[in-house]
Order: sequence, then structure tokens, then C-alpha cells
Amino acid sequence: MKFQKLSTVAVIAMTSVLASSAFAAEDCGSLSMAEMNWASAELMANVDAIILEEGYGCEVELVPGATTTTFASMNEKGEPDVAGELWINAVREPLEIAMNEGRLHSALSGPITGLGEGWWVTRKFAEEHPELDTVEKLIAHPELFPDAEDASKGAFMGCPAGWGCQLTNANLFRAFDMEEKGWTLVDPGSAAGLDGAIAKASERDEPWFGYYWAPTALIGKYDLELLEWETAWGGSENWDGCIVMAEQDCLDPQPTSYTESEVHTVITDRLMKEGGIAVEYFKTRIFPGEVMNTMLVYMNEEQATGADAAWHFLENYEDLWSGWVSPEAAAAIKKAL
Repeated sequence: MKFQKLSTVAVIAMTSVLASSAFAAEDCGSLSMAEMNWASAELMANVDAIILEEGYGCEVELVPGATTTTFASMNEKGEPDVAGELWINAVREPLEIAMNEGRLHSALSGPITGLGEGWWVTRKFAEEHPELDTVEKLIAHPELFPDAEDASKGAFMGCPAGWGCQLTNANLFRAFDMEEKGWTLVDPGSAAGLDGAIAKASERDEPWFGYYWAPTALIGKYDLELLEWETAWGGSENWDGCIVMAEQDCLDPQPTSYTESEVHTVITDRLMKEGGIAVEYFKTRIFPGEVMNTMLVYMNEEQATGADAAWHFLENYEDLWSGWVSPEAAAAIKKAL
């Protein structure tokens, strides 16, 4: 037997601790959270876990996750209880069914501000050409982005082969007649090629125009400018029935703005009913896009895990996160730092 007899004092002390924990658990309870497999979601999940555990005495279990697998598990098994950063375009229809039937709930729409996909330009170009602040205005000036292979053409950089955005950007390129207007659609070849092109242009103060998304370390590091669209949203029939499909299945793409990227913090019905203060917290915390991008740069440069970055965030952004919690919880969290 490896059990050791506890002293009376130790038993009393442990009983006191357990009683305290039980009391704390009654205030919040136990919950499981998906730690999604990308940096911003890893950070968010770990920040949530520390705040709920240290501030409110919750018992939090982090489990590995990804968009479709986490949603499927929440929808079919009711676990984990929380998907902090769920990009719902990938699961929109089944999520709507689950929410209508009461299995899942959106605790918060937009847990990160300023996120999404679209067409960007380098910071230097945006500062030198403030009048060219929309996609349509830029399309009229291919001469400002000379293609390295043919300087008489403007270079627009899309996505590598195999990415969903490759089809999207190719169809938008056709919808806006960009080839006829003097543009070449450039394939970066790989994710590294896309990132490298942006880094090279930014560090050399050269113009660059193409597709990317946020929050990402690259956007945070180089502060690219996301362009607005003058063209109105063209509707789901045009986007889902053509723009996102292969060229042979999208014979007549119509101009449209980029689809809105929607992200929600989604929770199970069990947590909605039993989560108490945890649910109230999830309804409150919003990460500003600028802060998230800065944190992603930190994670990238320091090779920091989600847990390491969460402690760094809490130590450096007290003014932000203290607004998400009660004064008593803020004091408890600061004591843990």
C-alpha cells in the first residue's frame, strides 16, 4: 500500500480546502472547453480557463479541438461545453438547427473584433494612397502593382492550390473582369510563399495587393490594411452556389463583396442552464483585434504555447481583462499572476 496516514492537522486542513473548493465549485461548477488548433483560439481558451479557475473557482478542462470536429461533438454528444472561437461559416446550417432545437447557444457574437478574410494592401501603400481605400478603386489601377513576370500587368495574389480561398479569389477575379482590366492572378505556390511575399513587400516598402485573413501574426506584424468593398453583398446563391466552387461549376460569377466571417462563442445547453457566472463571463469578454494580433506576434516570435501566452496576456493587459470580471475576481486573478 502506498497510502500514507494523514495527520489530524493535515486531515483538518485538507477538509477545509475541499470544503472551500466545493463551495467555489457550487458557484461556477465544472466545464470543458475546446482548445482549438490555431493560435488565437489556443490563447483565448487558456485565458478563459485561468480567469474562470482563479477568478471564480470553476473547474475547467481543456480538450483538443478543431472547427468541424468540435462542433460535431458538441452537437451530438453535448461536449465540450464551450467552443470559444467557432467560425460558423463552416457549420452554419447544422448550427442553426442545433440552436433552434435548443442543444447549443451563442453566448457571444464576435469574441474578437476586426477579424475576417478579404483583400489587403501593405501599410506603406495605404499611407501613400489614402484615396484608394476600396477594392473597386484599386482594381482601376493595376499599374501600381507591377507583376514581376510582366510589368505591364498588375499582380493580384490569391491563394495556393488546394485552399478554399483559391476558388473564391479566382472567381472574384473573373467576376470583376480583372484580367481585361490589366491584372494577373498570381498563385503564391504555398502558404510559405504567400507569407513570404507579404513579408518581402512590407519590409521593402513595396506595394502588395492580395488575399489574407485576420487575426494572424502576419497581419499583426506588418499591419496590413483591409480594403472595404463598394459592391454590395451579392447573396448566398451567388456566393455559395458559384463563388466558392470550381470554375467549371461557376460559369457566371457575379460581383459581390467578400462574405462576412462570423465567429461566435458557442456553448451547450447544459452550460447555459448550469454555468452561472461562467456563462455571464462568456457573454462579456471581447478581444480587440489589435491586441489579438499583437499577442499572435508574441506567440510566433517567442514560440509561446497558448498557456504561456495567456499568462503573458493577463500580466500585460490588466486594463482590458479586468473589465470582463467582477472586482473580487480581478483581485483573485491578479494574486495568481
